[in-house]
Amino acid sequence: MLAEFKRIGSYLFQEGLVSSHSGSMSVRHGDTIFITRQEAMLGDLQEGDIVEVGLTGDAANASGELPAHRAIYKDTKAEAIIRAFPSQAIAVSITDNKIIPQDGEGLRLLHAAAIVRSHQSVGSEETVRLLPAFLQGSSVVAVVKGQGSFAIGKTLEEAYKFTSVLESSCKILVAIRSSGGTRPSAPVVNKEKPEHHRRSAIPPGIGVMDRSRYHKR
Repeated sequence: MLAEFKRIGSYLFQEGLVSSHSGSMSVRHGDTIFITRQEAMLGDLQEGDIVEVGLTGDAANASGELPAHRAIYKDTKAEAIIRAFPSQAIAVSITDNKIIPQDGEGLRLLHAAAIVRSHQSVGSEETVRLLPAFLQGSSVVAVVKGQGSFAIGKTLEEAYKFTSVLESSCKILVAIRSSGGTRPSAPVVNKEKPEHHRRSAIPPGIGVMDRSRYHKR
């Protein structure tokens, strides 16, 4: 089990989805949860960095985000959870009400990602109460506004995949917005220019034909 935690943890760190001592990972087997310890380095996990706890009860040395993991396991189909800090997704969560990917892979795998608006930290009762409701049905990832993401899956690798796709989709969203989008700008019309100053469509030197001279009598 440690080998799989190490493998996924190194991917998360290398991709910049967590910083040196941030984030957490867990898997569930029945009523038992295996979760990274508090302030573990996900990019360099060692023996003793994985803590075995129950769905309830004391949990010495476990990640401070354990209450959120427990709540998700109790109320969703999750068998593995990754808590990450994808910077672009966090940025979008501050301005948007929902993350809707504009790229094909994001739409196919995520459809959309909910933004949980909690005024307190991830380990707070407020966030623990709100978070599971946003990971129901086909929803596999949610972002706590300004605080990072929670992705669920059948395995750690699947939860990692959803976390990675979320960040990739948000990079594309940010790029689209920074470039002003793809729509061409509308032509500027000078409405202050007087009507009689507009240039005639008839070239200078060519008079207007008086058709009345050619009417048959």
